[in-house]
This record gives sequence, C-alpha cells and structure tokens, in this order.
Amino acid sequence: MPAPDQTKALHDLNDRAREVFRRVVESYLHSGTPVGSRTITRDFHEKLSAATIRNVMQDLEYMGLIEAPHVSAGRVPTQQGLRLFVDALLEVDPVTAADREMLEATRGSNERDITTMLDRVGNALSGITKGASLVLAPKHEAPIRHIEFVPISNDRALVVLVFADGQVENRVFTPPPGLLPSSLREAVNFINAFANGLTLSGLRQRLRTEITQRRQEIDTIAGDLVERGMALWENEGERHERLIVRGRANLLDQTDSDGLVRIRELFDDLERKRDIAEVLDLTERGDGVRIFIGAENKLFSLTGSTLVVSPYMNADSKIVGAVGVIGPTRLNYGRIVPIVDYTAQLVGRMLSDLGSE
Repeated sequence: MPAPDQTKALHDLNDRAREVFRRVVESYLHSGTPVGSRTITRDFHEKLSAATIRNVMQDLEYMGLIEAPHVSAGRVPTQQGLRLFVDALLEVDPVTAADREMLEATRGSNERDITTMLDRVGNALSGITKGASLVLAPKHEAPIRHIEFVPISNDRALVVLVFADGQVENRVFTPPPGLLPSSLREAVNFINAFANGLTLSGLRQRLRTEITQRRQEIDTIAGDLVERGMALWENEGERHERLIVRGRANLLDQTDSDGLVRIRELFDDLERKRDIAEVLDLTERGDGVRIFIGAENKLFSLTGSTLVVSPYMNADSKIVGAVGVIGPTRLNYGRIVPIVDYTAQLVGRMLSDLGSE
C-alpha cells in the first residue's frame, strides 16, 4: 500500500499525467537513459503534441516525481517517483516456469541445516535475478552450548551462539555505552559457566533470578544498618543505587564490619550481573547475520542501489526472516518483485517442512 503522501501524489495526477509518468518510468527502466517528450508522444494513446507532453512533464517535475539529470536532457524518475511507481502503478509479471523450477530445485536436498538451505536459496535467487541476494536468517531458539562475544568496532559487537543441535548463529548488536572489552570477556566467562542446556530466554530468566536474590541479600544485611542510623540509601532501587555509611562506621564492631564487606561484595556482584543481563538482552534483540551473495560489496558502496525484500514466515505464521535482491535503481521491478515474493513463500514452506519432520 502506498504511504499517505504517495497516495496524495497519486490522487493529484489526472489520467493523462498518470499515463505520462508511467511511460517515463517504464522507458527509463528499459533503456536506462533520460526520456524526452518525443519518445512519449510516439505511442501515446492520445494524439498529443510534444509541447503538451512537455507541459505535463514539467508538472510531474514540479511534484518531485521526475527530474532532469542535466540541462536540456530528457527526464528520469526521482527516488520518490520510483517509490510511487512501485507501490501504486507497477504491473508485475507472473514468475516464469523456468524461474520457479530453479527456485524449487533448492528443495531437492535432504539437508536439515537451515543456514545451508538459505545459502542455496540465496545462490539461486542471485542467479535468477543477476543481482546480489540478501537472506536474513531466522533466529534460533534452542539450548546453547557456548557463547562468544567479539568486539568489531567501538560501537558494535558480534555474538557467536553455538547451539546444542550443532547450529551456529551470529548476531550483531550495540553494546551499552562505556562497556569495556574486559566486561564482555567477563560476561562470556560467567554465561558459559551455566549456559549449557539453557536457551537464551532461559539464560535471561536465570540471570534475573540471581539479580533478585542478590538484591534481597543486600536488603537483609543493610536493613539493620539503616534502622540503626548507621547508613542510608541513595537512589534506592535504581540502577545506580548506593548505600552510604555514616561516619559512625569507624565505631562498628567486627560483626558490622563483616556485614559491610559482604554488602560491598554483593553490590559488585549485583552490578556485574546487571551488566551481563543487559548484554544478554541486546544479544537476544540483535540483528541476525545477513547473507549477501554476488557483488554485494560493490553494490552497497554505490549510491542509487535498490533493495526489494519480502519477509517469510514459519509454520506458526510468524515472521522470522526475510529474503531480497539488491540491485541498481533501474531494476526490472515487474519481474523481480514477484520472484522475491515467490522465494519468500518457498522459504516459508521449506521451514514448515523441516519443522514437521
């Protein structure tokens, strides 16, 4: 469905302007060159002069739908114009039998590894469309065998998840501000100490339980000190809470001193677990690794590239990933869009087949 502003733009076009706009875009997508008024006039369904067509094209340019790449040139669609065309005026072709056959052939293997399956689909999609294919793999929810965190830049980190069933999944996330690489190493050591056999959700719940227990221990030990007026809370219950010990702490007996030492240890442990819990939350929400096949690096380094993408669903009709094609803006949308849609449906069926075996 077109966005509201695109719907308005479409509504503002009369039949003649809409037809001129459609022909400009289709001619540009076919030839890759600017389209002049005489080209439109040749096979227009109305007998109109080139001057009339030019006036209509000027209106379209004023609306931001087409533009002149240089002086005295024909017109090409703008990004806004291409978006309107794809969303509202595109006439798609049916997926050919040959294209369907190539895609369906990816189902021929008995391979149960999802990553391998998606890699086959990506290769087939790239070969059919002559573009770079993109596959966003579904996140895996299974018992974990091992976790590793790898810093890849100042604000990005990679988490490698090794599952008990042999699956390996990578996710990219943004660590909390100020988190040191040493903190990530500490998180890895802590999580791997009891990660085996737990899912990510199970790990998060286990950490939250431990955080609650530490907070209760602190409350129990600190409660007596606060009641006796020897300490007070600052920002109690918040992330950066502190227990401030009054000057009388110098007069505390050995029992009280032991209590303060224990509180300090519990606070340190609570802070570590809160950091680890936050990293684990970010891990679970992290982006799945996108698989690019073909000349993806070149495509992404160029301006004016286009991504045609469609989500796919699992057996429970839940969106778990996406497939797409990356190419230049001058893309055969009428052919590519239905192929991507067909591929997304195919992947959904393949996932359902894996789940039913």
